[in-house]
Amino acid sequence: MSRKLSFYFLIFLATICIFFLALNQRYSNYLEHRLQPILSSYIRGTYAMESVALVEIADVVEQQRRIIQKEMEDYVYPNGKYDVYANKLDDLVIEKQGNPLRSVILTTWRSGSTFLGDILNSHPANFYHYEPLLHFGIIQIRDPPLSDEALENLDSMFKCDYSSLERYLSFGRNSHPWVFNHNTYLWKQCQLHKRICWDNRFVTKFCKLFPFQSMKIVRLRLQPMEKFLEQNELGVKIVLLIRDPRGVLQSRKHRDWCPSEPDCFDPTALCSDMVSDYNTAARFSKLYPNTFRVIRYEDLSVDPYSHTEKLFEFYGLHFHENVQRFLDTHTKTDIGGLSSTFRNSKAAPFHWRNDLDFEEVEEIQQECNLAMKLWGYVFALNETHQRYFDPVTNYSLRDSEA
Repeated sequence: MSRKLSFYFLIFLATICIFFLALNQRYSNYLEHRLQPILSSYIRGTYAMESVALVEIADVVEQQRRIIQKEMEDYVYPNGKYDVYANKLDDLVIEKQGNPLRSVILTTWRSGSTFLGDILNSHPANFYHYEPLLHFGIIQIRDPPLSDEALENLDSMFKCDYSSLERYLSFGRNSHPWVFNHNTYLWKQCQLHKRICWDNRFVTKFCKLFPFQSMKIVRLRLQPMEKFLEQNELGVKIVLLIRDPRGVLQSRKHRDWCPSEPDCFDPTALCSDMVSDYNTAARFSKLYPNTFRVIRYEDLSVDPYSHTEKLFEFYGLHFHENVQRFLDTHTKTDIGGLSSTFRNSKAAPFHWRNDLDFEEVEEIQQECNLAMKLWGYVFALNETHQRYFDPVTNYSLRDSEA
């Protein structure tokens, strides 16, 4: 009896298997016939969109190439001056195997970098890497492993290789378009060609057209940047921009993103970084005198023409009439809000004297005693003194323990 039951059970299993095989075959054919046209249409559509994007990229790049060639027609090339051996456009263009002049401003938030960055960006045919570490957040990057990641990002940007910078591009595309909007040439094309603006292939090709690159960095301290000065195969030149901590912290008070972030609002953190940067700057000035320089925001603001000429000479840049025009229109009158660079430059660094209470100033001075002495900032003695004194004196780069 048990053998008979087993036999019928096997028959039943075989019937079930045959049924499901038939069903599977029937619906597979159905799905194949129904889905194949849809999939084919999708693939054709995607390919067509991709082809359109590539054509658009090629057209925009060619258009920009012609614009740059026109702008550079009468440019005064260094031709050996400032140790820069370039006498034609191709010598400075990556797509022609040239090496662009790469000018870096390194500082911290609210230290005058927008002003100096826009001065550099007024130079013809300049590709502006504006705050390239913006996607790291409101932090100061001091050590590995984060500094290693930051340096890799900077290296990719200097080489115009955006294929590994999808996080940076996504950050700008999704919520922070000002990643690009300070880059005059790029943002103009982005407004006209939104579809390709954040495409790494477009930004890579576009960047490689430019003979000059500038970069302002506010999230990385000076020490890790030695990598670029040591190797210097890219010809990077770095200016450390310093500002009175009282002016820095007064300016940060007006930023809603600052008070909740210790690296931004804490005077101890700020001035510890200023001391560290001083010690590094003293060493760099001896080791890399041709590729490293320091300037204080106060000095630049009080005499913008003279200091800009000296900085451009250091960077190997021609003091072009566009730069002269920028200084003429941006250093004499206050126009716009907190981030505007249309300022009476002689007054801008010293607003803190009237905006901060003496109690606030005194607290900052206590926390920043050493940093202020090293960088040549004079202490306010009382409220009356604070309103009228000159807070800046001379300084020299030396061993801080001397």
